[in-house]
Amino acid sequence: MKPIQPTEKEIDAAIGIALAEDLAGGDITSEALIPPGLTGKATILAKEKGVLAGIGVAARVFKLIDPTVKVTILIKDGAPLQSGDVIANLSGSVISLLKAERTALNFLQRMSGVASMAAEYAAAIQGLNAKVYDTRKTTPGLRVLEKYAVRMGGGTNHRRDLGDAVLIKDNHIAAMRMTGLNLDQIVAKAREKAPEGKTIEVEVTSVAEAAEALKAGPDIIMLDNMSIPDMKRAVDMVKGRAKLEASGNITLKNLREVALTGVDIISIGALTHSYSALDISLEMDSQTLKLV
Repeated sequence: MKPIQPTEKEIDAAIGIALAEDLAGGDITSEALIPPGLTGKATILAKEKGVLAGIGVAARVFKLIDPTVKVTILIKDGAPLQSGDVIANLSGSVISLLKAERTALNFLQRMSGVASMAAEYAAAIQGLNAKVYDTRKTTPGLRVLEKYAVRMGGGTNHRRDLGDAVLIKDNHIAAMRMTGLNLDQIVAKAREKAPEGKTIEVEVTSVAEAAEALKAGPDIIMLDNMSIPDMKRAVDMVKGRAKLEASGNITLKNLREVALTGVDIISIGALTHSYSALDISLEMDSQTLKLV
Protein backbone atom coordinates (compact mmCIF):
# COMPACT_ATOMS: atom_id res chain seq x y z
CA MET A 1 0.00 0.00 0.00
CA LYS A 2 2.03 2.89 -1.36
CA PRO A 3 1.39 6.63 -1.07
CA ILE A 4 -0.82 7.69 -3.96
CA GLN A 5 0.47 10.28 -6.42
CA PRO A 6 -1.90 10.82 -9.36
CA THR A 7 -0.26 10.63 -12.77
CA GLU A 8 -0.80 13.27 -15.44
CA LYS A 9 -2.84 10.71 -17.38
CA GLU A 10 -5.12 10.08 -14.40
CA ILE A 11 -5.53 13.80 -13.74
CA ASP A 12 -6.35 14.55 -17.37
CA ALA A 13 -8.85 11.69 -17.50
CA ALA A 14 -10.74 13.03 -14.46
CA ILE A 15 -10.67 16.56 -15.81
CA GLY A 16 -11.81 15.37 -19.24
CA ILE A 17 -14.94 13.80 -17.77
CA ALA A 18 -15.70 16.93 -15.72
CA LEU A 19 -15.23 19.29 -18.66
CA ALA A 20 -17.32 17.12 -20.95
CA GLU A 21 -20.08 17.29 -18.35
CA ASP A 22 -19.89 21.06 -17.87
CA LEU A 23 -19.31 22.09 -21.50
CA ALA A 24 -21.59 19.59 -23.23
CA GLY A 25 -23.47 22.50 -24.80
CA GLY A 26 -20.68 25.04 -24.69
CA ASP A 27 -20.60 28.12 -22.46
CA ILE A 28 -23.47 29.96 -24.10
CA THR A 29 -23.47 32.80 -21.54
CA SER A 30 -19.80 33.75 -21.97
CA GLU A 31 -19.93 33.20 -25.72
CA ALA A 32 -22.98 35.47 -26.03
CA LEU A 33 -21.69 38.28 -23.82
CA ILE A 34 -17.87 38.35 -23.65
CA PRO A 35 -15.87 39.76 -26.59
CA PRO A 36 -13.43 37.10 -27.88
CA GLY A 37 -10.47 39.46 -27.50
CA LEU A 38 -11.14 40.42 -23.87
CA THR A 39 -8.29 39.51 -21.51
CA GLY A 40 -7.80 40.01 -17.82
CA LYS A 41 -6.40 38.78 -14.55
CA ALA A 42 -7.99 36.83 -11.71
CA THR A 43 -7.05 35.32 -8.36
CA ILE A 44 -7.98 32.05 -6.69
CA LEU A 45 -8.84 33.04 -3.15
CA ALA A 46 -9.31 31.06 0.08
CA LYS A 47 -12.47 32.09 1.90
CA GLU A 48 -11.92 29.98 5.02
CA LYS A 49 -9.23 28.23 7.04
CA GLY A 50 -8.09 24.79 5.95
CA VAL A 51 -5.42 22.79 4.13
CA LEU A 52 -4.79 23.15 0.40
CA ALA A 53 -4.94 20.21 -2.01
CA GLY A 54 -5.51 20.13 -5.75
CA ILE A 55 -4.04 23.41 -6.94
CA GLY A 56 -2.07 21.55 -9.62
CA VAL A 57 -5.27 19.87 -10.80
CA ALA A 58 -7.07 23.22 -10.90
CA ALA A 59 -4.21 24.77 -12.87
CA ARG A 60 -4.36 21.88 -15.33
CA VAL A 61 -8.06 22.58 -15.97
CA PHE A 62 -7.23 26.10 -17.17
CA LYS A 63 -4.41 24.80 -19.36
CA LEU A 64 -6.62 22.17 -20.97
CA ILE A 65 -9.25 24.82 -21.75
CA ASP A 66 -6.66 27.25 -23.10
CA PRO A 67 -2.89 26.62 -23.14
CA THR A 68 -2.26 30.39 -23.32
CA VAL A 69 -3.76 31.03 -19.88
CA LYS A 70 -1.00 31.82 -17.40
CA VAL A 71 -1.27 30.26 -13.94
CA THR A 72 1.08 31.31 -11.14
CA ILE A 73 0.74 29.07 -8.08
CA LEU A 74 1.54 30.92 -4.84
CA ILE A 75 0.67 28.25 -2.25
CA LYS A 76 1.54 24.56 -2.58
CA ASP A 77 -0.56 21.51 -1.75
CA GLY A 78 -0.34 20.50 1.90
CA ALA A 79 0.08 24.07 3.12
CA PRO A 80 -2.30 25.60 5.66
CA LEU A 81 -4.74 28.22 4.40
CA GLN A 82 -6.22 31.24 6.10
CA SER A 83 -9.26 33.16 4.90
CA GLY A 84 -8.06 35.78 2.42
CA ASP A 85 -4.99 33.89 1.21
CA VAL A 86 -4.33 34.21 -2.51
CA ILE A 87 -3.64 30.69 -3.75
CA ALA A 88 -2.86 31.47 -7.38
CA ASN A 89 -2.89 34.26 -9.96
CA LEU A 90 -4.40 33.78 -13.42
CA SER A 91 -4.23 35.81 -16.60
CA GLY A 92 -5.51 35.32 -20.13
CA SER A 93 -8.69 35.18 -22.16
CA VAL A 94 -11.70 36.03 -20.01
CA ILE A 95 -13.86 33.51 -21.88
CA SER A 96 -11.30 30.79 -21.14
CA LEU A 97 -11.10 31.74 -17.47
CA LEU A 98 -14.88 31.60 -17.15
CA LYS A 99 -15.17 28.28 -18.98
CA ALA A 100 -12.64 26.67 -16.63
CA GLU A 101 -13.73 28.39 -13.40
CA ARG A 102 -16.36 26.00 -12.03
CA THR A 103 -14.59 22.77 -12.96
CA ALA A 104 -11.29 24.00 -11.52
CA LEU A 105 -12.96 25.12 -8.30
CA ASN A 106 -14.93 21.88 -8.00
CA PHE A 107 -11.70 19.89 -7.89
CA LEU A 108 -9.89 22.39 -5.67
CA GLN A 109 -12.68 22.87 -3.13
CA ARG A 110 -13.35 19.17 -2.73
CA MET A 111 -9.74 18.07 -2.57
CA SER A 112 -8.98 20.82 -0.06
CA GLY A 113 -12.01 19.73 1.97
CA VAL A 114 -10.64 16.18 2.13
CA ALA A 115 -7.17 17.46 3.08
CA SER A 116 -8.60 19.74 5.76
CA MET A 117 -10.59 16.92 7.36
CA ALA A 118 -7.60 14.56 7.21
CA ALA A 119 -5.45 17.22 8.88
CA GLU A 120 -7.97 17.61 11.70
CA TYR A 121 -8.01 13.86 12.36
CA ALA A 122 -4.22 13.50 12.09
CA ALA A 123 -3.68 16.37 14.53
CA ALA A 124 -6.00 14.75 17.08
CA ILE A 125 -3.63 11.78 17.52
CA GLN A 126 -0.32 13.51 16.90
CA GLY A 127 2.45 11.96 18.98
CA LEU A 128 0.72 8.59 19.32
CA ASN A 129 1.66 5.36 17.53
CA ALA A 130 -1.50 5.10 15.46
CA LYS A 131 -1.90 6.72 12.04
CA VAL A 132 -5.07 7.86 10.28
CA TYR A 133 -5.79 5.95 7.05
CA ASP A 134 -8.36 6.44 4.31
CA THR A 135 -10.55 3.72 2.76
CA ARG A 136 -12.04 2.84 -0.63
CA LYS A 137 -15.22 4.76 0.23
CA THR A 138 -14.40 7.36 -2.39
CA THR A 139 -16.26 9.29 -5.09
CA PRO A 140 -16.38 7.04 -8.17
CA GLY A 141 -13.76 8.17 -10.66
CA LEU A 142 -12.00 10.49 -8.20
CA ARG A 143 -10.28 7.97 -5.93
CA VAL A 144 -6.68 8.85 -6.77
CA LEU A 145 -7.39 12.56 -6.30
CA GLU A 146 -9.19 12.10 -2.99
CA LYS A 147 -6.56 9.72 -1.64
CA TYR A 148 -3.83 12.15 -2.70
CA ALA A 149 -5.72 14.87 -0.81
CA VAL A 150 -5.82 12.68 2.31
CA ARG A 151 -2.04 12.46 2.15
CA MET A 152 -1.72 16.24 1.72
CA GLY A 153 -3.65 16.60 4.98
CA GLY A 154 -1.27 14.29 6.85
CA GLY A 155 -3.24 11.07 6.51
CA THR A 156 -2.02 7.76 5.09
CA ASN A 157 -3.33 5.82 2.11
CA HIS A 158 -4.87 2.37 2.58
CA ARG A 159 -5.56 0.16 -0.45
CA ARG A 160 -5.75 1.97 -3.75
CA ASP A 161 -7.87 -0.78 -5.32
CA LEU A 162 -8.86 -4.43 -4.96
CA GLY A 163 -5.55 -5.58 -6.41
CA ASP A 164 -3.39 -3.60 -4.00
CA ALA A 165 -3.63 -5.97 -1.02
CA VAL A 166 -5.71 -8.85 0.32
CA LEU A 167 -8.44 -7.75 2.72
CA ILE A 168 -10.61 -10.64 3.90
CA LYS A 169 -13.88 -9.04 4.99
CA ASP A 170 -17.04 -10.39 6.58
CA ASN A 171 -18.67 -11.45 3.30
CA HIS A 172 -15.53 -13.29 2.18
CA ILE A 173 -15.48 -15.08 5.52
CA ALA A 174 -19.18 -15.97 5.34
CA ALA A 175 -18.73 -17.41 1.84
CA MET A 176 -15.67 -19.45 2.81
CA ARG A 177 -17.19 -20.79 6.03
CA MET A 178 -19.84 -22.41 3.80
CA THR A 179 -17.03 -24.51 2.34
CA GLY A 180 -16.08 -25.75 5.80
CA LEU A 181 -13.03 -23.57 6.44
CA ASN A 182 -12.44 -21.86 9.77
CA LEU A 183 -10.94 -18.38 10.08
CA ASP A 184 -7.27 -19.32 10.33
CA GLN A 185 -7.66 -21.68 7.36
CA ILE A 186 -9.23 -18.86 5.33
CA VAL A 187 -6.28 -16.61 6.12
CA ALA A 188 -3.83 -19.39 5.29
CA LYS A 189 -5.54 -19.99 1.95
CA ALA A 190 -5.33 -16.30 1.09
CA ARG A 191 -1.61 -16.36 1.89
CA GLU A 192 -1.15 -19.40 -0.34
CA LYS A 193 -3.20 -18.17 -3.31
CA ALA A 194 -2.56 -14.41 -3.35
CA PRO A 195 0.24 -12.89 -5.46
CA GLU A 196 3.59 -13.05 -3.70
CA GLY A 197 4.45 -10.06 -1.58
CA LYS A 198 0.89 -8.82 -1.11
CA THR A 199 -0.22 -7.74 2.36
CA ILE A 200 -2.74 -10.12 3.95
CA GLU A 201 -5.35 -8.47 6.17
CA VAL A 202 -8.38 -10.04 7.82
CA GLU A 203 -11.43 -8.45 9.45
CA VAL A 204 -12.58 -9.71 12.85
CA THR A 205 -15.34 -8.66 15.21
CA SER A 206 -14.12 -10.13 18.51
CA VAL A 207 -10.95 -10.85 20.44
CA ALA A 208 -11.60 -14.57 19.99
CA GLU A 209 -11.71 -14.17 16.21
CA ALA A 210 -8.51 -12.12 16.33
CA ALA A 211 -6.81 -14.97 18.22
CA GLU A 212 -8.06 -17.49 15.67
CA ALA A 213 -6.92 -15.40 12.69
CA LEU A 214 -3.52 -14.78 14.28
CA LYS A 215 -2.68 -18.49 14.03
CA ALA A 216 -2.22 -18.14 10.26
CA GLY A 217 0.07 -15.13 10.55
CA PRO A 218 -1.79 -12.27 8.80
CA ASP A 219 0.05 -9.00 8.32
CA ILE A 220 -2.87 -6.92 9.61
CA ILE A 221 -5.93 -7.73 11.69
CA MET A 222 -8.82 -5.30 11.33
CA LEU A 223 -10.84 -4.83 14.52
CA ASP A 224 -14.27 -4.04 13.12
CA ASN A 225 -16.70 -2.06 15.30
CA MET A 226 -15.08 -3.34 18.48
CA SER A 227 -15.39 -1.63 21.85
CA ILE A 228 -12.48 0.24 23.39
CA PRO A 229 -11.95 -2.46 26.08
CA ASP A 230 -11.96 -5.20 23.42
CA MET A 231 -9.46 -3.26 21.31
CA LYS A 232 -7.16 -3.07 24.33
CA ARG A 233 -7.55 -6.82 24.92
CA ALA A 234 -6.74 -7.51 21.27
CA VAL A 235 -3.61 -5.35 21.47
CA ASP A 236 -2.47 -7.20 24.60
CA MET A 237 -3.21 -10.58 23.01
CA VAL A 238 -1.51 -9.92 19.65
CA LYS A 239 1.63 -8.45 21.26
CA GLY A 240 2.94 -7.00 18.00
CA ARG A 241 2.76 -10.24 16.00
CA ALA A 242 0.52 -8.45 13.49
CA LYS A 243 -0.48 -4.86 12.94
CA LEU A 244 -3.90 -3.94 14.27
CA GLU A 245 -6.38 -1.72 12.44
CA ALA A 246 -9.39 -0.16 14.13
CA SER A 247 -12.37 0.50 11.89
CA GLY A 248 -16.04 1.37 12.20
CA ASN A 249 -17.92 4.14 14.05
CA ILE A 250 -14.77 6.13 14.72
CA THR A 251 -15.28 9.88 14.93
CA LEU A 252 -13.19 12.87 15.90
CA LYS A 253 -14.71 12.61 19.39
CA ASN A 254 -13.48 9.07 20.10
CA LEU A 255 -10.45 9.00 17.79
CA ARG A 256 -7.83 9.69 20.45
CA GLU A 257 -9.34 7.13 22.81
CA VAL A 258 -9.09 4.54 20.02
CA ALA A 259 -5.48 5.49 19.32
CA LEU A 260 -4.60 5.13 22.99
CA THR A 261 -5.57 1.44 22.89
CA GLY A 262 -2.32 0.77 21.04
CA VAL A 263 -3.66 -0.02 17.56
CA ASP A 264 -1.43 0.84 14.61
CA ILE A 265 -3.97 1.93 12.00
CA ILE A 266 -7.27 3.80 12.29
CA SER A 267 -9.24 3.77 9.04
CA ILE A 268 -11.76 6.55 8.54
CA GLY A 269 -14.18 6.29 5.63
CA ALA A 270 -15.55 9.74 6.42
CA LEU A 271 -12.37 11.36 5.10
CA THR A 272 -13.53 10.74 1.55
CA HIS A 273 -17.30 10.42 1.89
CA SER A 274 -18.35 12.96 4.52
CA TYR A 275 -15.99 15.91 4.11
CA SER A 276 -17.17 19.49 3.49
CA ALA A 277 -15.81 21.32 0.47
CA LEU A 278 -13.55 24.22 1.43
CA ASP A 279 -14.80 27.67 0.45
CA ILE A 280 -12.51 28.84 -2.36
CA SER A 281 -13.43 31.33 -5.08
CA LEU A 282 -12.13 32.86 -8.30
CA GLU A 283 -12.20 36.66 -8.36
CA MET A 284 -11.80 38.65 -11.58
CA ASP A 285 -9.84 41.92 -11.36
CA SER A 286 -11.99 44.32 -13.38
CA GLN A 287 -9.20 46.91 -13.55
CA THR A 288 -7.06 44.55 -15.64
CA LEU A 289 -9.67 43.90 -18.36
CA LYS A 290 -8.70 44.98 -21.87
CA LEU A 291 -9.48 44.16 -25.50
CA VAL A 292 -6.60 42.90 -27.58
